[in-house]
Amino acid sequence: MTPSVMIQFDCLPLRSLGRLDIPLDASPAFQAKAERIKAALAKHGEHNSFYLHSASCRFHLTNDDSVGMLEFQFEGTVLTDPEDQCTESCDLQVELRRETCDWLTEPVVQWFRETVDRAVLIEFDRYIAAGDLQKTIQRAARLQAESDSHSGFVGMGL
Repeated sequence: MTPSVMIQFDCLPLRSLGRLDIPLDASPAFQAKAERIKAALAKHGEHNSFYLHSASCRFHLTNDDSVGMLEFQFEGTVLTDPEDQCTESCDLQVELRRETCDWLTEPVVQWFRETVDRAVLIEFDRYIAAGDLQKTIQRAARLQAESDSHSGFVGMGL
């Protein structure tokens, strides 16, 4: 049986951002995402802030996946305490992606949008407890060090 709430996301520690320039040949979608990340950095700073992207939250209201499912996509910032041990708040943009509820009304959709924030706060605490946050920070630091050692170029031996 599928869990009642299923959350998936990719996590970018904002402190890991070295350069903020966007390549001139970047796709419009990449440029837009880079601008949203830059805006999050300007709004929340780089310390104890993590940008969640490629993210979704799925709610199952019945025991049948084909009836009573709401799936939201979201993107935005999660803020932690100074030691990165506890999630304190989040600033997310949430949109309904798809649903299988023929009884769904707009006030219910709005209530679930707000519930996504609360569910993400809990899930990010679980992410921290599982050690995934530390692994993400270490991976970002390794990539930054590799980039720095190659004058900003990583991959293809450049």
